[in-house]
Amino acid sequence: MSRRPLVGVTLSRHGSRWMWWFNAVAVLRAGGWPRRVLPDRAQPLAVLDALVVGGGDDIAPTLYGGELDPAIRLDPERDALELRALDFAMARNWPVLGICRGAQMLNVARGGTLHADIHAVYADARWMRTALPRKTVSIKRGSRLHGILGRDRARVNALHHQAVDRLGDGLEVVARDRAHVVQAIETRGDGVLMGVQWHPEFLVHDRGQMRLYRQLVAQV
Repeated sequence: MSRRPLVGVTLSRHGSRWMWWFNAVAVLRAGGWPRRVLPDRAQPLAVLDALVVGGGDDIAPTLYGGELDPAIRLDPERDALELRALDFAMARNWPVLGICRGAQMLNVARGGTLHADIHAVYADARWMRTALPRKTVSIKRGSRLHGILGRDRARVNALHHQAVDRLGDGLEVVARDRAHVVQAIETRGDGVLMGVQWHPEFLVHDRGQMRLYRQLVAQV
């Protein structure tokens, strides 16, 4: 293309400044041009070429058959925006990278469900909340994620307490942690949808993680 591909990045209205800047820099380094996609702004989705569904608040459990918990913070307007953006992207075969919440939303958009609290399901899951790469995940050989990262295991960060439960249509699990919690999903075959449960935008020192953005832009 003669211009930089325009990559939409969905964000929360609650303290997402750092996520935006790190994602924006990663997209720029990958050869794309980032654009914020927020629920309180008019969103001309048709001008975009690719989509990053970013991290942030929990997804409303009612979207996947769960029960509301008054203790968790939700953003129904963002949920609606991201479902619309994902429908738009999938109808046009755009490349999509889901990050943390974004991976979960990708699963929900394909008809899957979530564990509202991984520690209620996985007894061996460690309590961990850090932007530093302190969690080890195993990558499925032969997956697109394995080809991008170029390794069987990766050290990643952890800023979540929800995770993929039942897989959405056409998706497969391509990474898990030591407690067997789902850490990455992607569409089967030569698809263009991928979701990772960690935050690659914060792992700027890791060339493999930055290749996730390069692959996203290269698929446009």
